[in-house]
Amino acid sequence: MHRKGFAKCCILTAALMVTFTGCQTASEPAADTVSGSETILESTETPESEEKERESMQETQNDMIAEAVRQETASVDLETDDSQNAEPGEKEPTAQISDLIPTKYITRRFSECGTIETISYTTYDYFGDGAEIEKYANVYLPYGYDEQKKYNVLYLMHGIGGDENEWGMTGDTSRVKIIMDNLIYNEDIEPFIVVTPNGRSGADFANRSSDYNSFYEFGKELRNDLIPHIESHYATYGQSGENDYDMKTDREHRAMAGLSMGGMQTINIGMCECLDIISYFGAFSAAPTSYKGEEIVKAIDTQFPDEEILYFYNICGTNDSIAYQSASTAAKELPQLSVRFKDGENYMWQELSGGHDFRIWYLGFYNFAQKVFD
Repeated sequence: MHRKGFAKCCILTAALMVTFTGCQTASEPAADTVSGSETILESTETPESEEKERESMQETQNDMIAEAVRQETASVDLETDDSQNAEPGEKEPTAQISDLIPTKYITRRFSECGTIETISYTTYDYFGDGAEIEKYANVYLPYGYDEQKKYNVLYLMHGIGGDENEWGMTGDTSRVKIIMDNLIYNEDIEPFIVVTPNGRSGADFANRSSDYNSFYEFGKELRNDLIPHIESHYATYGQSGENDYDMKTDREHRAMAGLSMGGMQTINIGMCECLDIISYFGAFSAAPTSYKGEEIVKAIDTQFPDEEILYFYNICGTNDSIAYQSASTAAKELPQLSVRFKDGENYMWQELSGGHDFRIWYLGFYNFAQKVFD
């Protein structure tokens, strides 16, 4: 493992160990720490012992990632709210931020429905040698999609155990599609496009067990390749390919959201690297390597002092042994750390009983879809 990967391995292992077992804070000296004027002896570890420690850490990390993947990919039944049901065919905008998705918004429609298509686009092996590669993404187009109009775009990211298909945007039974179709049909939201890409920016992107460090390179692909491709092939506010194209001028028409590792990407990459081109964000059970709140504030204040955060929505289950601590550390106190996050205005933290699964994530999508581009 190269140095960069090992560094993230250490961070991820430590973060997950805190999540599962708790650990001593940095300000608390360990029982055997030498303090005051006492001499600290140099480490006598041999290369062999360092290698064993590295292997042990890697094994622990792999076990924890495997548990995260197990929970992420477990089959779950959604709980829904039957109290807001409307008569079939009746248009009534009743959507609101809630702890359950109303049944009428998760029931498949058979008329006035959007469509899903799979696309390929050219990008590069940003985690490797930079060679040109072809990747895939799924695109939801709302009912009545019109090339003469302009649409906002949400880039929706998957978790460490998934790929571009993890959100299920592969056919008419897609829950993302069903939620979008119903929100648009009932006129709760303005129609927008949803894109689910593969968040691994490396040649081995199709391998779900590939080095997770490729997730951290996605910002280059997003900015240089994916957004320009979408905006040159679909009716969006940004018009890639035109002489005066500058994606920064249309940042209010782009959003990024994701579950688990995709939530980390939304925070670390979307907000802290791409705030100049994206203005709406949704983190659903953000993964353990998400930046802490103080780091988020420092990053955006340093790099993007003038860009407005139009909305940042967060959701996490309180029984989530994988992400609750990391998501809380990243986002829960942001309004107390920076005036750029105002609770009830451009920021929301939602927590409720639940684990690391799609009960939380589909609810998060349903709620965020009402806030994004509002």
